[in-house]
Amino acid sequence: MTGPGDPQAALSYTSYLALDELLTAQRPRSDEHDELLFIVIHQVYELWFKQILHEAAFLQDNLEAGNTAHSIRTLRRILTVLKVVVAQIDVLETMTPSQFTSFRARLDASSGFQSAQFRVLEAVLGRRDERVLAHYPDGGEQRARISAAMNRPSVFDSFLSYLAGHGYAVATERDVTRAVEPSTARQEVLLKVYQDDGGPSVVAECLVDLDEGMQEWRYRHVKMVERTIGDKTGTGGSSGAGYLRTTLFQPMFPDLWAVRSRL
Repeated sequence: MTGPGDPQAALSYTSYLALDELLTAQRPRSDEHDELLFIVIHQVYELWFKQILHEAAFLQDNLEAGNTAHSIRTLRRILTVLKVVVAQIDVLETMTPSQFTSFRARLDASSGFQSAQFRVLEAVLGRRDERVLAHYPDGGEQRARISAAMNRPSVFDSFLSYLAGHGYAVATERDVTRAVEPSTARQEVLLKVYQDDGGPSVVAECLVDLDEGMQEWRYRHVKMVERTIGDKTGTGGSSGAGYLRTTLFQPMFPDLWAVRSRL
């Protein structure tokens, strides 16, 4: 007799996608109509964050291997996923403030600030802010995962290795536990990259697109929170829109923006 985990069991659409598990993972805590939408949207966000992290790891491997074509293709896939992530806010904004308020109290201490995958994504892209670890229990798996991401090379570090591999005299050694700060020396190298107008300049532009996409996500997110709960304290006791506003217009790759005034 074969079971669901048996490789001899007949594969179906339902079993391949684990739909029995997936479609029973929505467990509203109230009878309010709109709570299901809230849960589905956030679960889909987490699935997309998982995919972006999967692609980001592949991107770093290809950058460090000097593979221009695969790096560009992977960046374009990440960008397309990000557009979908941002567009989902349109669906969430069909829910009025009163509709959200009808079940908000049921969320207890849960908050989007606790999305470990998004914190890992921020770290992969270069953010270094140990204050975010306060949302996760000491010794827990999520905290360890975020901390590990903050202690390894970011996407920009991999890009620097990529440039060095393509013959550009850029320094690749730095303290990867610290956020990237603007560097005049790096900007001189990037100026040469853009002047050469080859594959590396296309990779650089895709990274600018990625940075802009993350900033667009942050902006749409904060406006959605403002229109839903205003300046109320966020769920789980977070500072809500007030905190989110502090994250706006903070580029992950500052050198790629700074060099633009010289192009």
